[in-house]
Amino acid sequence: MPQSENAPTAMEILLETLDIERIEVDLFRGVSPKTGWQRVFGGQVIAQALVAAQKTVPADRFVHSLHAYFIRPGDPSVPIVYQVERVRDGISFTTRRVAAIQHGKTIFSMLSSFQLEEPGLEHQMPMPEVPMPEDLPDEARVRAEFLAHAPEPVRRYWERQRAIEIRPTSFTHYLSEEKLPPFQDVWVRANGPVPDDRRIHAAILAYLSDMTLIDTALYP
Repeated sequence: MPQSENAPTAMEILLETLDIERIEVDLFRGVSPKTGWQRVFGGQVIAQALVAAQKTVPADRFVHSLHAYFIRPGDPSVPIVYQVERVRDGISFTTRRVAAIQHGKTIFSMLSSFQLEEPGLEHQMPMPEVPMPEDLPDEARVRAEFLAHAPEPVRRYWERQRAIEIRPTSFTHYLSEEKLPPFQDVWVRANGPVPDDRRIHAAILAYLSDMTLIDTALYP
């Protein structure tokens, strides 16, 4: 859908969504954007929970791992309360547990670990041989050329303005019922300016971590 001239961009809405409110010591409140969805997007809950944990951690410690558990569906019509437990503050590591609460019940739980910036062992998998993002259709071209005969849910998904641009290397799973191996290569990037803040970068990465995973699992 076209963006009106004065309306906030999808990235601006995401950044506002990540700007959660502190309401007490180790207690925060986040709201959901008005998307018309029946449930809160899981990536939003992960990102807001990470922001809540970051607000209780010294500025020189950065998240290096987190484990998230979705317990109940989130209600987008009411705020989410994030309760942070300070599990441990060590010499170089800090651990936080976060519970997301709605209607008096926990809907989500996360355990995260933060660490001082320090040298250590490094390992990186080799880059897969895939088309470069510049050689793949952008979302505007996808909407114009590929969605005419796509199922209605697929069209609604791609027509929505989003903070994260996605460029899959293959569109087979969108346009056919062919069974595929549970593996997918996707390029992603922020669809708009992002503050030069490593903690915000981590929160946005947490947000997009919940995108495309279910698609890939359903390939077979």
